[in-house]
Amino acid sequence: MTGTTAEAAALAAFRRDYPAFATTSVLDDLRATEYGRLDAQGQTYLDYTGGSLYAESQVQQHRALLEQNVFGNPHSENPTSLAMSKRIEETRARILEFFRASPADYEVIFTPNATGALKIVGEAYPFAPGSHYLMTFDNHNSVNGIREFARAKGATVSYVAAQPPDLRVDRDKLMAHLRGTPPRTTGGFGQERRRGLFAYPAQSNFSGVQHPLEWIAEAQALGWDVLLDAAAFAPTNRLSLDRWRPDFVALSFYKMFGYPTGIGCLITRKAALAKLQRPWYAGGTITFSSVQAAEGHGRGFYRSPGPAGFEDGTLDYLGIPAVDIGLRHLASIGMETIHTRVTCLAAWLLNELAVLTHTNGVPMVHIYGPVDVHLRGASIALNLNDPKGQMIDSRLVERYANEIMLSLRRGCHCNPGAGEAALGISKAEMTGYFQNKDRLSYEEFLHIIDGRTAGVARVSFGVASTFADAYRFYAFVRTFRDVPLKELTARPREVVDPRPPPIAQGNATACSAQ
Repeated sequence: MTGTTAEAAALAAFRRDYPAFATTSVLDDLRATEYGRLDAQGQTYLDYTGGSLYAESQVQQHRALLEQNVFGNPHSENPTSLAMSKRIEETRARILEFFRASPADYEVIFTPNATGALKIVGEAYPFAPGSHYLMTFDNHNSVNGIREFARAKGATVSYVAAQPPDLRVDRDKLMAHLRGTPPRTTGGFGQERRRGLFAYPAQSNFSGVQHPLEWIAEAQALGWDVLLDAAAFAPTNRLSLDRWRPDFVALSFYKMFGYPTGIGCLITRKAALAKLQRPWYAGGTITFSSVQAAEGHGRGFYRSPGPAGFEDGTLDYLGIPAVDIGLRHLASIGMETIHTRVTCLAAWLLNELAVLTHTNGVPMVHIYGPVDVHLRGASIALNLNDPKGQMIDSRLVERYANEIMLSLRRGCHCNPGAGEAALGISKAEMTGYFQNKDRLSYEEFLHIIDGRTAGVARVSFGVASTFADAYRFYAFVRTFRDVPLKELTARPREVVDPRPPPIAQGNATACSAQ
């Protein structure tokens, strides 16, 4: 059989084992019409967790909007400013509608990205001695970084471990942490019981693990405020804030629909927003400021109420209407349709990779995190092994992928806790690496830790993914079969597999919509 015949046979078996995939055929049509540049350029894009792709119509609609209107800086009452202010408020309303969040309960604060949203919470949350900042190991660096704000204000910082091989968090251990911190109270009428802030991702950007959204209400019932990082979750899953009610939600819109970049948001409950105390103000966040009254009572400024008090400077006001366009694009497809498609593709690829071995029986692929799609997203972290079981550096894998226009991502994906747990790096080792960092150059520091933190490869599916994309990566992995590590590192090689890959039978996993 030729490679084309083998792929056709694999597709037939895939459609048989994953019948729900047939309900997502609208995405095959969109791949041709809205994302046709992928196939025209021979690109295989498997980095949707890094950033989604935009549809051509998104750009066309945004361009038409800008060409047909005159928009000014919204911080004024002139006609062009008011026209832009109206568009911005319409986009806020669209975001709340998309996430099924009541405008009576939630506000939308525009930020440059999810990191900007997280920074707002970190700098303004009322950490204090006696309060607590609790995180899971599995968190993006932008969530980890909030610990520096917490420590600076005297709060306690702690982590709940992620357990290999699935890299999930043990619920009993989490609940012990949530219950173990005594509530902080403030004196006077109506004492406030607050333990602190609990932060975790709805979906790991490292392993694809989806942590239970039920934790939100459980933590809140014990007196915690909850910060949910939804950046990796929202692109392919329905997040309904009428059911799940975190206090803070961080998002990046380019991860959802590719365009525009540079705009994210913090969706926050109004009651939680009222707790935030910003340590500074800037243009755009105040209604009035005085130089001469700076030392007097009131410190010489009035902060703008609501979201405006947290939106520093001038918003990317020409870009914000493109968020409305992007959300309408996803809504026209249906988040359930996207979820079903990517889950089917991830299930197939996980099954196929799990059974790949070298001729001598050594497994070719080490998958980090769950090996099925139960409570996991369509992002797969892995490393390849040579016939002796030696791990192939993910940088080398990326180099070979680049040669055939296959885009994946490698590294620890800004998630050191999950990476350390996955790669088996102990606390003692990691602490040792940092012990002398102030006396080392950055290059010397990297040399010391290199080899243990080279990271993993990650592939992820999204709105424009097809079976052909999944199959091409599978065929790419098979080109490493029976190739010794020394041969891979010694010289370039042609990454073409002349042998038709076998088709696994009977390993299908259900991929119904969430």
